[in-house]
Amino acid sequence: MKLRDQAICDRFQLTRRQALALGGSGLAALALAATARRANATATVESGENEVTIVSDGNLVLPLSFVGAGAPMDELKALLAANGLPTDALVPDCNVTFLKRGDRLIAFDTGSGSNFMPSAGKLLENLGEAGIDPADVTDVVFTHAHPDHLWGMIDDFDEFVFSNAEYHIGEAEWAYWRADDTLDNMDEGRKTFVVGAQSRLALLEDRINLFAPGAEVLPGVEAVDTSGHTPGHMSFMLHGGSEPFLVVGDAISNSVISFVHPEWPSGSDQDTQKGARTRSVLLDRLAGEKARIIGYHLPHPGEGRVERHAGAYRFVAG
Repeated sequence: MKLRDQAICDRFQLTRRQALALGGSGLAALALAATARRANATATVESGENEVTIVSDGNLVLPLSFVGAGAPMDELKALLAANGLPTDALVPDCNVTFLKRGDRLIAFDTGSGSNFMPSAGKLLENLGEAGIDPADVTDVVFTHAHPDHLWGMIDDFDEFVFSNAEYHIGEAEWAYWRADDTLDNMDEGRKTFVVGAQSRLALLEDRINLFAPGAEVLPGVEAVDTSGHTPGHMSFMLHGGSEPFLVVGDAISNSVISFVHPEWPSGSDQDTQKGARTRSVLLDRLAGEKARIIGYHLPHPGEGRVERHAGAYRFVAG
């Protein structure tokens, strides 16, 4: 392994096996993404009554064999190459959205914390740049309970990071991860997801608020059913600004693949067929309504619009 590549592996604590899975272009993409991320870890957009701040939690490192499972691999690699992206791994950003509205400061998801992936879990160190004190967060609203969205709710001492907040999650998502048979029925590669979710959600037993699709979770925050990525995945339309924002979570997860081929199954979705249907319907709606979106895994800060393009869609940042 070259000295430059070894330095990247050391920085992100990658094992030799993980490095070989990524390959040279994957390691290079990781290094470039990290450099850009350090230079700009936060972004703020003011819109009417709403002030939206997007804070980086770092990034994930995902082998293409996982993300692209079920998609035509040759076409997938050609699409990535045509857009200047590595063809052996994806390095998606993790963008945590905060909404300041009146006397409320709302966090959508909590990042991954320190126990999921070494390149992620950077939220706390970036909150200072954003001018956000964790003690000031009044509400945490979860899109879903995957590790990179949920595990950051507690610190290394099992204390709540947002200690003064109320917590909110969709009732279907809560029921799924809390069910007795979820662990037995989960594929082997995601069993740790279940263990991690169940241990953390148990801490919320006495302080969680459950809601259904269509509910006004908090003033100006509407829950939108975008299930498929997980059984109870939610997105959230933010009203009250000069124009609506949709916090999409992982319903749309890649700035190229999700838009050009929303019908392709994604290995990150627990129900790949439903995830693809949800993605297609959501993109059609967003293109028609011209609403702004914030994608958790779109290039930081993940904010932009959906446009129709060449019989499909494209993401227009900013």
